[in-house]
Amino acid sequence: MQTREEILAAIKEIMVEMFEIDEHAINLDAKLYEDLDFDSIDAVDMIVRLKEMTGKSVKAEDFKTARTIGDVVEAVYKMINS
Repeated sequence: MQTREEILAAIKEIMVEMFEIDEHAINLDAKLYEDLDFDSIDAVDMIVRLKEMTGKSVKAEDFKTARTIGDVVEAVYKMINS
């Protein structure tokens, strides 16, 4: 999971598997709360899963400003490549 495309694919997999969100609704512009009905508990669950997948320490504050799937992809990309 090195490229933004690979990160997006992994996030899609998590969201479909864990939260039963329609894969076609998950795109870079999709708003987490408005479009995908994502809540703060879901966000914590996803952060835990991302930590497992990346093996990196994931800080919730790194994702506080994330409003779209694209924001999440960018935060994970920076975390992996820092």
